[in-house]
Amino acid sequence: MSLTHAPAGAVRQGSLRELNLALVLGRIATADRPPSRADLATATGLTRATVSAVVEDLLAGRLVSESDPAPRSGAGRPARGLVLADQGPAGLGLEVNVDYLAVCVVDLAGQVRHRTVHRADLRPVAPADALARLVEMAGAAREDAARRGLTLVGAALAVPGLVDDAGLVRLAPNLGWHDVPVPALLAEHPPLIEQVPGIPALVVDNEANLAALGELHSQPTGTSSFLHISGEVGIGAGIVLDGALFRGVRGWSGEIGHLPVHPEGRPCRCGGQGCLEQYAGQEAIVTAAGLARAELPADTATARLAELAEAGDADALRALRDAGTALGVAVAGVVNLLDLDTVVLGGGYAALAPWLCPPVLAEIGARVLTAAWSPVTVRPSTLGAEAAAVGAAGSVARRIVAQPAGWLARAG
Repeated sequence: MSLTHAPAGAVRQGSLRELNLALVLGRIATADRPPSRADLATATGLTRATVSAVVEDLLAGRLVSESDPAPRSGAGRPARGLVLADQGPAGLGLEVNVDYLAVCVVDLAGQVRHRTVHRADLRPVAPADALARLVEMAGAAREDAARRGLTLVGAALAVPGLVDDAGLVRLAPNLGWHDVPVPALLAEHPPLIEQVPGIPALVVDNEANLAALGELHSQPTGTSSFLHISGEVGIGAGIVLDGALFRGVRGWSGEIGHLPVHPEGRPCRCGGQGCLEQYAGQEAIVTAAGLARAELPADTATARLAELAEAGDADALRALRDAGTALGVAVAGVVNLLDLDTVVLGGGYAALAPWLCPPVLAEIGARVLTAAWSPVTVRPSTLGAEAAAVGAAGSVARRIVAQPAGWLARAG
């Protein structure tokens, strides 16, 4: 097969259109109120004719829709505003965790349109079987999305472990996964999404990273730098600096659950000793509270702990205080290193924040060098246990907004 080259002018023209589409759609996505075509021309510096042509393409491609005109004084017909469409392309978020599977669909505006959770202990389940269950859940999500006028374009999968650039799960100690080729295993199943140029069919990432991104975009006007800690059976952290996720050299940053808080302490599944998750992970807290023999289902353990703590149960309160102290030791080290002013407690920690925050803050106050004049806020996540799946689906939706030309080429 021979290769031919398009004329340079045609390439530039096509690139210009793609840039204009992304520019206008991005302005609509971030506007405080639905902008009119005239507003977009002013904001982007494009001519009104160019903006009108771009908007017509976006409308035809179901990327935006027109809103009711805002009231205005004076003569003339009020201009109609533009908003991200609630039908059209959407992102699929998937999550495998130690004791549950989750599937989520998020539209372009960041609204959750579908979410399902299947509770089960996945440690004895082979990776291929766990992913097969997830595919089945995702198939039901796709059918529900289609009924709502949504087309799934791209998927992101959250896993509690170390993931390389190719989507290989190098290590997920709490699941017992080692070198699991997730993309290859998922490729054995029928595709769940429609492939669009410029949008990866599948991205595999650490669940704490995707949870942090979910938290970041759930509060557009909130802090742009924070530490998000996902407290489940394992403990992971996502580090957000100046509005961007900090991944480290190989993308493996945030393994706060394996920071030693008692160097000669309890053995950990990772092979180390005294790791944070052995003292502040969900199972560690439940056991310390005397609930291990109750064989609580995973979805009720956190709620039961909160109920006991509210009732003043001494064992539950002591377990939460000790977990918060261990968590505070680890957090203080991160704050000293990165100079962060906000810590977000996510996952199962969100519901337990009233009891975890005081000891965490006490350790920060005692151990952070700058604590006396630079206070640190510790607060629960706005998304709680949903953060990773929502963050995964939202990351896909934001890719579509950033690169709409691929969808429009497919839709056209």
